[in-house]
Amino acid sequence: MAGAKKNFKATKKFEKKHLKGVLDQRKATAKIKQRQQLNAKKQTKNAKDAEFYKRGEDAENPGKVNGTKGVAKVSDMSVDDFFGGGFEIIEKSQPGKKASKKLGKRKRDEPDEEENASEDGSDLDISGDELPVASGSEDSDDDEGTKDIGMSKDAMDALAEDDPEFYKFLKENDPEALEFDDADLAEVDELSASEEEDQPKKKRKKDKTQRVTEDADIEEKEENELTQAMVSRWKAAMSEKYSLKAARQVVLAFRSAAHLNEDDVEEGRKQPYKISSPEVFHDILVVALKQIPEVLQHHVPVKEFPSGKVQVPTDSKKFKTLSLLLKSFVSAILYLLGTLSDDATLKLTLSAITPLIPYLLSFRKLLKNLIKTVVSFWSQSTSSDSTRITAFLVLRRLVVVGDKGVREAVLKATYQGLIAGSRVTNVNTIQGINLMKNSAAELWGLDQNIGYTTAFSFIRQLAIHLRNSIVHNQNESYKTIYNWQYVHSLDFWSCVLAEHCSPLKEAEAGKESQLKLLIYPLVQVTLGAMRLIPTATYFPLRFHLIRSLLRISRSTGTYIPLASALLEVLNSAEMRKSPKPSTIKPLDFHVAYKAPKSYLRTRVYQDGVGEQVVELFSEYFVLWSKNIAFPEFALPVIIMLKRWLKQSRKKTGGNNNNKVRSGLVLLVQKLESNAKFIEGKRARVDFAPKDRAQVDAFLKDFEWEKTPVGAYVVAQRKAGAEKAKMLEQARREDERKRKEEEQEALEEDAVEMDGSDEEMEDIDEDEDEETSDDDEE
Repeated sequence: MAGAKKNFKATKKFEKKHLKGVLDQRKATAKIKQRQQLNAKKQTKNAKDAEFYKRGEDAENPGKVNGTKGVAKVSDMSVDDFFGGGFEIIEKSQPGKKASKKLGKRKRDEPDEEENASEDGSDLDISGDELPVASGSEDSDDDEGTKDIGMSKDAMDALAEDDPEFYKFLKENDPEALEFDDADLAEVDELSASEEEDQPKKKRKKDKTQRVTEDADIEEKEENELTQAMVSRWKAAMSEKYSLKAARQVVLAFRSAAHLNEDDVEEGRKQPYKISSPEVFHDILVVALKQIPEVLQHHVPVKEFPSGKVQVPTDSKKFKTLSLLLKSFVSAILYLLGTLSDDATLKLTLSAITPLIPYLLSFRKLLKNLIKTVVSFWSQSTSSDSTRITAFLVLRRLVVVGDKGVREAVLKATYQGLIAGSRVTNVNTIQGINLMKNSAAELWGLDQNIGYTTAFSFIRQLAIHLRNSIVHNQNESYKTIYNWQYVHSLDFWSCVLAEHCSPLKEAEAGKESQLKLLIYPLVQVTLGAMRLIPTATYFPLRFHLIRSLLRISRSTGTYIPLASALLEVLNSAEMRKSPKPSTIKPLDFHVAYKAPKSYLRTRVYQDGVGEQVVELFSEYFVLWSKNIAFPEFALPVIIMLKRWLKQSRKKTGGNNNNKVRSGLVLLVQKLESNAKFIEGKRARVDFAPKDRAQVDAFLKDFEWEKTPVGAYVVAQRKAGAEKAKMLEQARREDERKRKEEEQEALEEDAVEMDGSDEEMEDIDEDEDEETSDDDEE
């Protein structure tokens, strides 16, 4: 056992300290061996070819001496002459035919047959990474393939350190392997040159001035300083002629701007342009973000169907060439987003991604990084509302044009970003969290097949957390449920179901929503989480969950029994006894899920809980204020409220909080008056309860605001809005005063520091004078 433990520790130590380096070294060694094998194979093949041609020359010389023709016609040779003449290279072309065409000057517009053949087979080329280490093929394409096989600069730097002799050998014999420039975008220039050759001669003369300006750009690039004149020329070339050469230079300059604050030595890569002016930086950003999508749309147009689907010609040669430029541009955008802080620049950069999304659907790895970056800006608490909305539009575009995998990835990343962004909930962040929930809820209705599967899995995950907390009833197990992230998750799914399961949405779609099946499991999980710990400390969390269920009931017309949860609050020990007087600040129930211990049994907390109970009771009963069964529906609650009020009036053991009692008395009066109103209306009907159609149509066209409970709720909402407005103004005033006090404190500290510096200078001067006096003595 001791030996096994020792070996296990040694293995762990090796994995931690040496495994990564050993694997990297093995990969570098494998690449070097692969290149050596290919070079050896190339040399062997060249040697065989040289020997073959040498034999042909030896066989050809005697024939020339005897006066015979060096190359005979195939049609004039017999079988014995053909096999007896050695292996000569027989030309297919006859000497008397088409000689004038070969001797004449070949036209520019007539490509060679070999070039056409190579172009036709260009789509079948295999990249160097896909080639086997030892291939038995001896086709002519091997030579071209070995030229394209190379290594990255990081690998060559590591080779220079590990094996300097081999690095010196490569430098002397194969210097092309050590050249690393922007070759990945060089094909764009070739594509642009081929387009220029296809142009007529008259247009070429007009483009002569453009070539002169491009030559000037090349000269200025050698100086490596980006200027506004260069950016202006590129902008004109892209806007007028959609020049790909200008687009390539803009992408390179944009990449340099994105990596502006980095050290080239640390990155191991030198940027093609230097930017020293903020005006040039701004110009290149604006030109790249606005013009590059237009150039791509011109050369590779995207076809969009009315259903929202898009079609991109990914099989075309132009798309394959421009894909390198596209990936480089999007990678630079993603890197630039991490360095920006200005809202206007962030909005411009994020909005530039939207037209590029159809082209990016083929690049899954880049698309994954894009989704992750956009979701991070959408869910950051420091992002402004405009930045969040712009990021959401990018996510929505991905869901609309993407396939099943892309949609599922976007929905999962969005939900994870929402949970991560709602970890901290306070007065400053609650508005942004509500914006995230309302915007993300729209995504789940764009494709309800994917939306149902993802929503079901996430709601099931919430149910599993709740079950584990109930089964494993330990000291800290409830904290996995009683936190802001769990509360916001339940509230978010209530927003999703309320938006997409309403009768109006179903009428527009012409069918029942698939998400409607999730109402029952979500309600059960919410009710279970609500009653997990029925103590006064977590009354705010209960109120949050009741509001979530009220939203579902209001939008979908689903009956959810919530009166018992509110009656449990009134019958708790916190509300049955008289409170203690207190002068602490009232608790804001909208940004709290847990009451501090200092608030328990205080008058401030009891008043707040009483207001919440009355408000939620009224919001609950107003949903059914027009229902024909309202008198029977409200009767049990009226009886329980009257019983509580009677108990609170007792001199011993009662609750003498007049504010809570007055609110409940008013609520009872409104419920009773609404019950009498419904009884008066239904006394004049002439149908029986079994007639469901007539029962559902009872008071259907009557406005709920005109019912007694409805009028009470309207007045209550108006008073609540005014109170919230006053509290927001007071909070902003306090925030302004706090910032002013901090600024004054900083100024005082600066003055004190200046005073201390002056005192130190005076002391230094006195010391210098004393030393000078001593020197004179």
